[in-house]
Amino acid sequence: MKALARIFSALVLMLGLALAALWVYTQLSPAPQPQPPLIGRVDRIVVEKAARQMVVYRSNVALKTYQISLGSQPVGAKQRQGDGRTPEGVFTVDRKNAGSAFHLSLGISYPTSADVTRARAGGYDAGGDIMIHGQPNALPAHMVMPTDWTAGCIAISNAEIEEIFAATAVGTRVEIRP
Repeated sequence: MKALARIFSALVLMLGLALAALWVYTQLSPAPQPQPPLIGRVDRIVVEKAARQMVVYRSNVALKTYQISLGSQPVGAKQRQGDGRTPEGVFTVDRKNAGSAFHLSLGISYPTSADVTRARAGGYDAGGDIMIHGQPNALPAHMVMPTDWTAGCIAISNAEIEEIFAATAVGTRVEIRP
């Protein structure tokens, strides 16, 4: 009888472990499906800071979504030079730099005249040189810095910036949302 009780206890334990493993498995998100390559021009870039995502559009159709890193202090809009924040608002791509300190970069038209006026009234520098860029040139091409690490820019992988750099013209609208 004791042997039967031990076998039954072992079966109950194994069933419990199997159910726990099944529960854990169902809680895991499926691996993201690879997105097709970006082909052609984009006419709008939307950055959702809280979601750490950037979506590129053509004719109001979302073409591709990218995971991003932001400034070291990502909450709130950029106020001044050195605050580690990424600006919020509507901007344009105002330059492309293939010789950047980071793997390629698209310049963002921050600060706006309103940002400059606000900063002057407060007696400080609004900052500038905000970019969408790849990883630091010192890193191996396949590596990506973890977490939010920029001085206020939007960072993506080197392969992703190559794709976006080729598809984006100076003058492209960039919306950066909280």
